[in-house]
Amino acid sequence: MNYLINENNYSIQIFGLTKKYNDQIAVNSINLAIKRGEVFSLLGPNGAGKTTTIQMLCCLLKPTAGTATVMGYDINKNPSAVKEVIDISPQETAIASHLTAWENLMLIGGINGLKKEETKKRAKELIELMGLTERANEQVQNFSGGMQRRLSIAMALISDPPVLFLDEPTLGLDPQARKTIWKQIKHLKEKKQSF
Repeated sequence: MNYLINENNYSIQIFGLTKKYNDQIAVNSINLAIKRGEVFSLLGPNGAGKTTTIQMLCCLLKPTAGTATVMGYDINKNPSAVKEVIDISPQETAIASHLTAWENLMLIGGINGLKKEETKKRAKELIELMGLTERANEQVQNFSGGMQRRLSIAMALISDPPVLFLDEPTLGLDPQARKTIWKQIKHLKEKKQSF
């Protein structure tokens, strides 16, 4: 069955996506289409299924029913291709606290298979974009929670993915840090659209 509405216009299309754990329904038959270049938010209380949905779209969790496409690739049929066009900044920051911001970005660039010169260029751009220039060579363990979140987002962006998932990007941050993160996300959207 061909689920695609128009693969050129949509980055994500979701068709009856469902996840059950025994008798517990975590995600109940979601249908959704997100256009390319759009910033989209899933809102809801804790336990509403937001993270579970993201995990299915990132091919980290297999759906009980339904499917989705990410940049035209079916999450059930071609998870490897999906993983090549996405990245994620998870709820819990996955950064090496004993490394500097610069070292974390260089490490992730290498893991993603980027050449060293390309990684350096991207890391410099992202450090500037996320407002971390003055602290780029400082160990991350000295960063505030907001700075760590900004670094986590930069790490997810190092490979310049067409689709970026931010799971609770402002979780546990004070109002000023939240405002800074959302400002950076807005700036990022504008920058991506200008490429």
